[in-house]
Amino acid sequence: MSSYETIVCEVVDQVGLVKLNRPETLNALNFTLLRELMDAVHAFDQNTAVGAIVITGSDRAFAAGADIKEMVEASAVDMLQRDPIGQFDRLISIKKPVIAAVSGWCLGGGCELAMSSDMIVASESARFGQPEITIGVIPGAGGTQRLTRRVGKAIAMEMILNNRTLTAAEALQLGLVNKVFPVENYLDEAIKLAQEIAARPPLAVRLAKEAVNFAFNSTLTDGLAEERRAFYFLFSTQDQKEGMNAFIEKRKPEWRGE
Repeated sequence: MSSYETIVCEVVDQVGLVKLNRPETLNALNFTLLRELMDAVHAFDQNTAVGAIVITGSDRAFAAGADIKEMVEASAVDMLQRDPIGQFDRLISIKKPVIAAVSGWCLGGGCELAMSSDMIVASESARFGQPEITIGVIPGAGGTQRLTRRVGKAIAMEMILNNRTLTAAEALQLGLVNKVFPVENYLDEAIKLAQEIAARPPLAVRLAKEAVNFAFNSTLTDGLAEERRAFYFLFSTQDQKEGMNAFIEKRKPEWRGE
């Protein structure tokens, strides 16, 4: 991988791991970090040795929000031209599954980054919030939209209008996160989940992710049509033949991504 200033990357058994690395700011999301993060995730998306991606921070903080020092004097035109939130669109375009491994503070843009991933594995110390109201703005990278869809209108209103934070246990109960583990092994468990997914047929994983995301953003009728299209298409792949024959022959399939 290329050398980065604000992140650290490695490949761990088919999993592309990206660690946010601005400990002095609790991994606040500045323009450089957002750009480097999305560059790294896109590189992993193109790497055939990688089947899934994990984004994490430190045990103390996944990301405590945007870097306010970069924005305090900005005008509306400045923000429009810089378009830091446009970087989040790059994450949405990733074809491989992306898991956020969250511990400690996950606030503002950090919470929006986690919600832009496909799944969230949290530590028991994780705290989720959208505190933008306390500095005179609102969430701008999907917080008002994704949070409402995840936890419901009432909880989202309280979090966004009155700076309520969710504990890991509350986030699990409300469906914001997939799993919660002790701080000492949440990252290992996130990588384990990513490895399990990476071991599955790549084309089917890709189309399954697309179909679920389509359901999240469309009507039921359109979603069913998209699911059916993807299902039929997979019958043109070698992995479908291999998977079904392996099932009949009672053996482990060997996926080729073809």
